[in-house]
Order: sequence, then C-alpha cells, then structure tokens
Amino acid sequence: MTMTTTAATEVAPPVLAEDLAALRAAVHGPVLTPSDADLAAEAATFNLAVTHRPSIVVGATCADDVVAAVRWAGAHRLPVAVQATGHGPMQPVEHAVLVTTGRMRTVQVDPVRRTAQVGAGARWADVLGDAEPHGLTGVAGSSSQVGVVGYSVGGGMGPLGRRHGYGADLVRRVEIVTADGRLRQVDAERDPDLFWAVRGGKGNFGVVTSVEIDLVPVPSLFAGAVFMSGSDGAAVLHSFRTWAATLPERASTSVALLNMPSFEAVPDVLRGRFVVMLRFALDGTDAEGDALLAPMREAGHVLLDSVGRIPTTATDVIHQDPRDPMPVWERGGLLAELPAGAVDALLGSAGEGLAPHLAMVELRLMGGALGRPARIPNAVSGREGAYSLLTLGVLAPGSAEAVQAEAKRVHEALAPWSTGTAPVNWLGPSATPAEIAAAWRPEVFQRLLAIKERVDPTNMFRFGHAIVG
Repeated sequence: MTMTTTAATEVAPPVLAEDLAALRAAVHGPVLTPSDADLAAEAATFNLAVTHRPSIVVGATCADDVVAAVRWAGAHRLPVAVQATGHGPMQPVEHAVLVTTGRMRTVQVDPVRRTAQVGAGARWADVLGDAEPHGLTGVAGSSSQVGVVGYSVGGGMGPLGRRHGYGADLVRRVEIVTADGRLRQVDAERDPDLFWAVRGGKGNFGVVTSVEIDLVPVPSLFAGAVFMSGSDGAAVLHSFRTWAATLPERASTSVALLNMPSFEAVPDVLRGRFVVMLRFALDGTDAEGDALLAPMREAGHVLLDSVGRIPTTATDVIHQDPRDPMPVWERGGLLAELPAGAVDALLGSAGEGLAPHLAMVELRLMGGALGRPARIPNAVSGREGAYSLLTLGVLAPGSAEAVQAEAKRVHEALAPWSTGTAPVNWLGPSATPAEIAAAWRPEVFQRLLAIKERVDPTNMFRFGHAIVG
C-alpha cells in the first residue's frame, strides 16, 4: 500500500482576505494568523522543545467549528493538525491549519451506564473529578493534565491498565471529522474499520471531537511513591525484577532512575540527588497493599514514602509528573522480559553518574489486561511487552546532543531484550517513518494504511507520528 501524497507536494495557493473572512464567519471560536499577537499563546505546547508555526489557527468551540476548519483547509489544500492540551506534539506544525480543541472541555458522566461523554479538549482531571462522587473513575495515565482524546487514540497506559486495559480499550464511540469534512459517529457497528483504526492509530484519520468511554468502579486506591537512595540502585532493581512478576493484576508498578534537579520545590532529602523511585498502585485494601509492598520497602534505604490511601482524583502522586511546561526529549520501547542481565545492562548504561543528562529512565510493568486483546478489537500497539522502557531528558541549552546520546546508549544496551515495537504514544520526536511503522505488528500496520488511504487519500492529517507506506 502506497499513500497518496498529492496534498503534501502541491504548493498551497495564498490565502486571500475574503477567504479568511469566510472562515471567521463559519466558526464560533477565534481564527488567528501569524500577524495576530494571540497566535503564539493559542498554539503553545506543554513540551517547550516544540514550537508550532501554523498558517492558521482555529480555536474550535464545537464540532461544527472543526467541520468548518477541515473543509476550509481542504479547499485551500492545507494540511490539518490538532492540539488540545499541548502534551502530545512531537514535531512543529508548519504551513498548516492548527485546530485547537481546548475550549471543547465538556464531560457528561452517566453513573448508571458507567460511561462518560468527553469533549475533545477535556483533561483526565475533568473526568476523574466528575466521576469520583459516583465511586467511578477513568483509566487515566500518569498525569491528570493530559487530554483524554489524545491519550486514548494513541492507546493510553496508566495505573489501572493491568486490571482494565488501555484507555483505547474502554472507548465505546468516537465522533470524528474526516478529511472530506464529514462529522462521523463511529463505533463497533458504524464503520467498524475506522473505529478499529482510530483507537490506537493516533491522529492519522481525522480530528476527534468527542469520545464515549467506559468508567470503572474504583472509588480509591492504595498508591503513591517510594524514593530510595540511588546508591542502592542495583539491590532495588534486582529486587524489582523478581517482585514485580508476582503482583496480581489489581496492582501496577514502575521503577525509575532519576537525576533530581536542585529546585527549591524538590524536597530537601531528594534535591540534586540520584535516586530510585518506585511507583505503586493497588485496587485493594491497605493491609494487602502494605503486605505486597513490604519486600520493596526493604530493598533499599528509603528517603521518602508517600504510599497510602488516596482518592482517584489524586493519582498524580503516583508518578509525580511535572505540572509546568518544559522542553523535553523522550524515547520509548518495550522489553519482552527483564532477566538479571537486562537489569545489569540498564545499570551499566544509566546507573549513578552514567547518564547525567537524562532526567529519568523508567521501567513499567505491563502484562495483565495490557497484554490481552481488547473486548472490541483495536489498533493499539504494545500488547506484546512485558515491560515498557522510557528515557527522558530536559533540554537545557546545549544539552540536546548529550541527552540523545545517553538515551541511545540505554536503548542499545537493552536491545537484546527488546520486542522491536513500542507504545506509539512513547515513540518520541526522533522516530523515523520506519520506526513508526514498526510500532505495530506488520499486519496491523498494513491494515492501518489501507484505512488511511480510504478516509484520508491526500494525507491531510500528517503531523505527529504519521503513518506512510
């Protein structure tokens, strides 16, 4: 299958003032050009390493605005990109129409059906907050500030994933504007091929304006983080590899090697240190959680322990992801197993003092529902992984080359245990078209290409982790 690239190679005609006026008349939200002072703020990303320079920004307030923007872009032979919270962009959007959906932040929880209707701009914090009074929650990721739609269309892996699956697995229905400017309602009965593809195929098929998702009956968790001295890294990681494999599916965990910054906001006991951070979450009792966690609490010198009973609205304490924008570079992959040799390879490439430009090197336990097919099949990548591997660096001035070199060294050291695939949301900014294709099994990728050819034959949606033949 070879993707048509007509729209990518043609030169778009200049936008006339009357054409711009027509677009502004067709949408309810703002329409901005590079001459507008508000464009930079509207197009700003959470990852400050990426700066968008679109030709037009449409601040959508509803699905009709998205339809108008896509139709206008098609008439002017311009590609389209979409952004909600700004967490997802990997490359700059240039010479394109950028549709921002942050104003579409509606959430409607149905406690009887245990579902939520979620607008394109809603964050997980919005869903968790509205669901919690009903004893329900969503299968969110490590940060509640991430958008529900972007997280879900890329798969979405969080603390409840081993019990309930990927975020995409719990999507019941998708409302999407495709390249022809049609607003489509797709589910297992209506266009099941497109429904399969958009859940795991990222933004390659259109602009998702809303999703209906299943909620799960989890009122609270025994969860949090344990920080241990980096000098005990070998003992902690070797204990982790044997301990994690024994956990029930109701438990999730990850371990991260962290070079902590010397910021005032960082607790004194962690500031400027190399530490090991163990994350843990259990849908179970405190007594069960304490018993399960005991071997790891004894594996190294504990500097800080925040694990305890939390409401589902407080799950950010598990991973403690940054809440403020910053420039970062990341690369992810999957491991088929974690034997002693893999732990030694990790310590030999990212142990204390060996990767000073990497803020984090993380191993996350997968398996359980993350390794099983979804109830309604979808295109999510990564089910074959036993552990995920993520390397991340903060791009201080002049550090980009060192960050990428250190990350490359870690991934090369662990290559003997790699599956060769990756969670598509974690591919990072440097992924080549071949690496993007390899995120999925070959037969899955070929099916994605065929559906892409049908719904977006001119490759209008080609930003981010774009699929090409």
